[in-house]
Amino acid sequence: MSTSHTPPVTSVPGDDVPTLLVKIFGKDRPGITAGLFDTLAAFDVDVVDIEQVVTRGRIVLCVLVTAPEGNGATEGELRSTVHSWADEQQLQAEIISGIGDNRPRGVGRSHVTVLGHPLTAESTAAIAARITGVGGNIDRIFRLAKYPVTAVEFAVSGTETEPLRTALALEGAALGVDVAVVASGLQRRAQRLVVMDVDSTLIQDEVIELFAAHAGCEAEVAEVTARAMRGELDFEQSLHERVALLAGLDESVVDKVRSEVRLTPGARTLIRTLKHLGYQVGVVSGGFTQVTDDLKERLGLAFAAANTLEVVDGKLTGRVIGDVVDRAGKATLLRRFAAEARVPLAQTVAIGDGANDLDMLNAAGLGVAFNAKPVVREAAHTAVNVPFLDTVLYLLGITREEVEAAQTHTPEDA
Repeated sequence: MSTSHTPPVTSVPGDDVPTLLVKIFGKDRPGITAGLFDTLAAFDVDVVDIEQVVTRGRIVLCVLVTAPEGNGATEGELRSTVHSWADEQQLQAEIISGIGDNRPRGVGRSHVTVLGHPLTAESTAAIAARITGVGGNIDRIFRLAKYPVTAVEFAVSGTETEPLRTALALEGAALGVDVAVVASGLQRRAQRLVVMDVDSTLIQDEVIELFAAHAGCEAEVAEVTARAMRGELDFEQSLHERVALLAGLDESVVDKVRSEVRLTPGARTLIRTLKHLGYQVGVVSGGFTQVTDDLKERLGLAFAAANTLEVVDGKLTGRVIGDVVDRAGKATLLRRFAAEARVPLAQTVAIGDGANDLDMLNAAGLGVAFNAKPVVREAAHTAVNVPFLDTVLYLLGITREEVEAAQTHTPEDA
């Protein structure tokens, strides 16, 4: 008869248990971590915590262990042995006595991502000071990317996410750096839905202006757009007025416009990486399905919605078919896509640049204003003001190494 063996239950050291913080510094090379733990193993200590960082070839390795108790070994012997090993390895060692584990982190945990192009010491100091000023504590900092922007992430505890986000949004705007604050938790790495605006977000162009160029009415379309921006027309009115100027245009122009569309730098990288990580990606647009359907197919998007230009006898009629995708419509479509993808709204990300995107940005779990107008930057959860769409990945905690791995393993047409 066989009997099962139940391993002994161990617990984290209490507040009254003596512990040692062993810190190792020096030039990094293979075998340092294994060598330190081989040295510590002789003293029958338990590992409580570990942190290791390598920066420009220099290692900082910190290990928190229980003080030696068995085998007659003493703390002094452990210290002497670790220092001797470090000397042999041409490393520096520091050992600090204490009691118990790390002090508990404060209530409220957030991830603060800072994007700089470049990221200066002055702006980093200001961000750190503002975190402290609202009662936050910086538990950890690490770099997410050095290209095409410098992106660093602060793990912050001790303050709630919303007041921290408000404070850092103001600081970031004053410093000219992009700052995103999201709550810590498992949902940050859960499957998400990312929905983007198209004109001046996914692509560099305004599609209606491309059509207008072929119709010879660019100035008239621009005037209607300006009236809408001044608040003299709502989006639906301005759409109908601009589309009316395209009446009589040959349907063959659609193919020409599709060929003229220019993706925003980083758009393919953003989409490939998200898909590689299991995210679903879609677009909503106040533009036209004649273009967004083509983008959906080319980029392998899960969802796409836009207005549809009416075509009769091979000519544009100057009208659109069906419900207009306007500001409220974009938010409605975000919710519909989320339901179809079975993704909670809190785990959705919306990206856009105009006032027409505001309802969608505010409805999403994370709304990102991409090179947006001031009113949009102020209302969105966070803003990106560099011309690379893939920098949005860093706001989601995705590192440059993960981005590059996705490009390596994703087919070219994905």
